[in-house]
Amino acid sequence: MDPSGIFTWIQAQFPGWVAITLLVIDAIVRIVALGTVGYRRKPTAALGWLILIFMIPFVGIILFLFLGSPNLPQRRREKQHEINERVKSATGHRAIIGASDHLPLPLSTAAQLNYELGALPMVHGNSFELVSDSVDCIEQMTREVRGAKRFVHFEFYIVTLDDTTRQLFDALIDAHRRGVEVRILIDHLGSLGYPGYRSLVKLLDSSGLLWRRSMPIRPWRGEYQRLDLRNHRKILVVDGDVAFTGSQNIIHPSYNKASNLRRGLLWKDLMVRCTGPVVDELDAVFASDWYSETDDPLLGEIDEDLDIPEEATGVLAQVVPSGPGFEQENNLQLFTHLIYNANREIVISSPYFVPDPALLTALKTESQSGVDVRLYVGATNDHWIAGKAQESYYDELVEAGVRIFQYHSPTVLHAKFILVDDEVTVIGSSNMDERSFSINHEVSLFIVDEEFTQRMYALEREDFRSSSVPLDTAAWAERSLLRRYAENVCRLGSALL
Repeated sequence: MDPSGIFTWIQAQFPGWVAITLLVIDAIVRIVALGTVGYRRKPTAALGWLILIFMIPFVGIILFLFLGSPNLPQRRREKQHEINERVKSATGHRAIIGASDHLPLPLSTAAQLNYELGALPMVHGNSFELVSDSVDCIEQMTREVRGAKRFVHFEFYIVTLDDTTRQLFDALIDAHRRGVEVRILIDHLGSLGYPGYRSLVKLLDSSGLLWRRSMPIRPWRGEYQRLDLRNHRKILVVDGDVAFTGSQNIIHPSYNKASNLRRGLLWKDLMVRCTGPVVDELDAVFASDWYSETDDPLLGEIDEDLDIPEEATGVLAQVVPSGPGFEQENNLQLFTHLIYNANREIVISSPYFVPDPALLTALKTESQSGVDVRLYVGATNDHWIAGKAQESYYDELVEAGVRIFQYHSPTVLHAKFILVDDEVTVIGSSNMDERSFSINHEVSLFIVDEEFTQRMYALEREDFRSSSVPLDTAAWAERSLLRRYAENVCRLGSALL
């Protein structure tokens, strides 16, 4: 509605002085928004907010005040900075620990970039096992917890009690009873609303073990931050010896919802079982989140565990934390750096592919330069708006030569990884969207190893490629105008999803 239309409507509804006051407020809201919404914000996100504020000024500005700031509360940011400095001190202020002469320049600079952004160094001496079956992964985690002797650190986004996960929580409670220090972090709004969450809360409360809601929204208890800031990380660390991380939540693969069961939906994830120094780095990420929620920094553990010896054997890897506790978008900067330095091929799997302009440009540039770029997305998406926003990018990706593969229904593709050339893998919790880049706390593993990366390519061929259908570009070009309209509307709001 243009200003003259608003003025006419207000005049018809209210006395003259009220109408003028409301019109002045409306104009002030719009003018102030123009000069403030874009401050240190991506143009895409600023545009989304401005469209909302200009269409429905009063509702839009209220939503912006509650959801518009991507920053954590000041105290949380201070805690993250404190942990970062402690980690850098414990690791001797080195971006790479151990021999690095063999690293190509683009990869050594990537390690330096990640260190500057996330404080954790690249380290040798690691080994990794892929776990692609969700139920099997929970069983493996349960076995590790049953053997725990010192501590278990558990941090996941969606966590519920059901027939699949009960064994893991029984093992955690048993470990607590035999004297193991068990600490549990569960994202509050991420888990709230899923069947089995309330039962889990009752079980954990009655068990006596240490657990906290991550990023809680309980203002009546003084717990509040921006509503849509979430802790999306997935980490399990046992005794500092073994860790699991990746894309999987702690819930049955159907996510226990009746609508999913009716449709036969099952989530497909990818986890990594880790040993070596990266276990301590993952534990440092857990420690920073535990500190944010409890004021217990676990600093003694960080100082001891991150005293990493120099090695020249084993897999070279680096943990990359990202999220609103950091000054920049750590994961996005790593992704674009690696993509721009690709020479032959790039493979991406992401359930929510809604790239920002920098990532989109990088992929198109590499594809048009002759690099084989393959993108795996789900044919089925559990978020309609995000799915339509994702589809709005297909035309320009295909025109640039990117090959898009849709993982078959009713499986919901949830695995998140990037492969670059022969020896680079990035795998973790991060999607390829604005939410994962700037709003969610995420964690990724940056692995430089030809043997592991070839295992990932084998998984791509034997599972992802065989279970996917290439996007039919001819049929896609003939989709209806109504569908295109929906895609474009969802794309405009994608930065706010």
